[in-house]
Amino acid sequence: MNNHSIPIKGVLNKLTITDLDIKGKRLFIRADFNVPLDEDLNITDDRRVRSTLPTINYAIDEGAKIILTSHLGRPKGKVDKRYSLAPVAKRLQRLLRKEVLFLPDCIGPDVEDSVSKMQEGDIVLLENLRFHPEEEKNDEKFSKALSKLADYYINDAFGAAHRAHASIVGITKFLPAAAGFLLRKEIEYLQGVVNSPVRPFVALLGGAKVSGKIGVLGNLENKVDKVIIGGGMAYTFLKALGYQVGDSLVEDEMLAFANNIREKVTAKGVKFYLPVDCVIAQSIEPGAETKIVPVQEIPKGWRALDIGPASVRLFTVALGNAKTILWNGPMGVFEIDAFSRGTFALAHAVADAYALTIVGGGDTDLAVSRAGVSPESISFISTGGGAALQLLEGKDLPGLVALRDKQ
Repeated sequence: MNNHSIPIKGVLNKLTITDLDIKGKRLFIRADFNVPLDEDLNITDDRRVRSTLPTINYAIDEGAKIILTSHLGRPKGKVDKRYSLAPVAKRLQRLLRKEVLFLPDCIGPDVEDSVSKMQEGDIVLLENLRFHPEEEKNDEKFSKALSKLADYYINDAFGAAHRAHASIVGITKFLPAAAGFLLRKEIEYLQGVVNSPVRPFVALLGGAKVSGKIGVLGNLENKVDKVIIGGGMAYTFLKALGYQVGDSLVEDEMLAFANNIREKVTAKGVKFYLPVDCVIAQSIEPGAETKIVPVQEIPKGWRALDIGPASVRLFTVALGNAKTILWNGPMGVFEIDAFSRGTFALAHAVADAYALTIVGGGDTDLAVSRAGVSPESISFISTGGGAALQLLEGKDLPGLVALRDKQ
């Protein structure tokens, strides 16, 4: 049971799609269709495509001409069929129940010609922006060539908003630029939770490395009531406390930082939780022998790969009275069955909490989905890994800064 009525206080002080008169206008919508594909180039998870549908449907209803663009993978500035957006065009067509014309490039006379023939409500999807090296270089000529296709620019690609690329930043010099519904929602939830959380506010942080979460820990230290640390990063904290952690993942250069941040937050009265037991193995291979031991008893040659059942109970109780929960990063190597129980149990604990729950970044959304938790039972699942982290660190996102401010 999730309380979705707790208010969010984040406010996006930028123009959004609803501030523009888009009827009959060409709309360049930068989406994040960077979806996972299998060997046969079938989409294995279309959540990023679905999350842009509210913006696309609004544009259809308002009678705009819709030009959709995205990157996919890392083709390194060359045309590579493995990274074509053709499968996305097919999926969009199915989801929208409407024709989506797929164009084999994103700039040039042929693309301009196709766009000039568009009627109100028509949709085209351009080929992968990153087939051009100029995209990632934020090249001005390339930005201008993209801008020639449209009257307005809409950024709905939160997952790429931390990149200063041509289709994220450069193009905004040439077109009036506003946010789509997804971008607005992401900013309002993530900034809202950091700037004015409903208390008690609990940060549940996992993932492999402390170094990846330094900024988040630093930014949240004055804002949270409890910090729960799981995943590989927990063993850097435990080693810093003097525990022997066997062959568990440890960043030795982060030991002093780990002690320092723990002492700083606990001095402010913040409750700080670390695992009390763990699932260990000698290798990460599926089928490897596993044991559950207290964190003080990890033998040499063994490594901790998940939190144990006592840690699950401890963390679940700590989440019990939360009114806001921010979860970033899994509790273990959840992709392998034997080391998935801790992450999956916490996914259910977060979903069952009577709180505003925000899940973002670091494969956490995938973990929630694999745990069989209904997306409806989480208040908000972010679509952006790096972008979500940057926002939670209190840093500006280039793609957001580039949009026009509301007057």
